[in-house]
This record gives sequence, C-alpha cells and structure tokens, in this order.
Amino acid sequence: MITVAWDVDDVLNNLMQSWFERQWLATHHNCSLLYESITENPPHKILNVGLDDYLSSLDAFRLSESFQAMKPVPEVKKWFIEHGELARHIALTAVPLSAASASSAWVFKHFGTWIRTYHFVPSKRKGQDIPEYDAGKEAFLKWTGKVEIMVDDNEANITGAEKAGVRGILMPQRWNGSRATVGEALSRLTELLKGMRGHD
Repeated sequence: MITVAWDVDDVLNNLMQSWFERQWLATHHNCSLLYESITENPPHKILNVGLDDYLSSLDAFRLSESFQAMKPVPEVKKWFIEHGELARHIALTAVPLSAASASSAWVFKHFGTWIRTYHFVPSKRKGQDIPEYDAGKEAFLKWTGKVEIMVDDNEANITGAEKAGVRGILMPQRWNGSRATVGEALSRLTELLKGMRGHD
C-alpha cells in the first residue's frame, strides 16, 4: 500500500494564523500587522523581533488550550473522508520535543482514523541536549524507506523528499512559491495516488 507522509502545522491545520491571531496579537497590543502580512516562515523579521522571541511565543501557543482547540483545514479533512482509503498515512513533522505530545494528541484527535503513526524531527531549541537521529525530514525518509509521497508547506522539505526518492506535494502558503489552491494541491495528490495504484 502506498504511504503518504503529512506535515502537520500549516498543512493539516492553520497553525501560523491561529498562533498569530490568538497568541501574538493578544500579547502584543501595539502590533498593527494583519495575518496577510505574514509572507515568511519563520516571520520574526516581519514582526521585528528576534527568532528566539518568536519561537518562545509559538511554543507557548503549542502548549495552550487554544492549540488543541484548532480545527483541521476543512479541505484536508474532507479529502481524508473521501479519499483517505487510497493510502496508508503517517505524520512527519518538525516540532520541539516539549510540544510533540501536544501535537500528536491533536493529530490523533482529528485524523486518527487515517493517520496511525506520528513521527517528528525535533526542532532545535536553546539548552536542549537530545540525541539527533535525523538531521531533517530527508534523512528520516531515507532511513525509513517506506514513504512514496510527502505533503509539506516547506519547499526545502519537498526538495529533500525528492532527493530521497519521494514524490512531493507542496501545500500552498504565503511563504512558499506554490500558485495552486489547497483544493488543487489535494486534487494532484488524488491523481498521483490513483496513478500509482493503477487507477484511471
């Protein structure tokens, strides 16, 4: 059976928007930016703060009730309901170790019908000393050798996946070069899966 690896943040959910509107604006009342201004990821330069300040705020959100209250991207949830049986699905994301349990809980709550395993490459944080098994998602994909397609919003991750022999689907976001809609990206995934399975 074909295996699809799904990034979690800003693919299955809208983390950046939820964090910006519920966490950043709530604690930075002088910020006049709109979410539409976030065209880079990470967005610390746009926010005129240091990277550590941004990551600290994002990590706090990941551990909050607001994170668990996030809804899945509607088009993605609909795709799983209609086409999820076409493949086996895993989560492959990059989060700090401190937030992995919260992230996996969210995934299994909303997508556990289809996504049965959760894998993460720990995002580096200051003062954290843990074993490094994989330098990034590309290394993980090479190690497991079980994934045929990866869906991600990070162009570098898609490039790395393709180097590992994995087909990539770039989920459109303001910070990447995709000109497709979410629906178009998911339609491409459906066509790719059916083609690989030998369907019309």
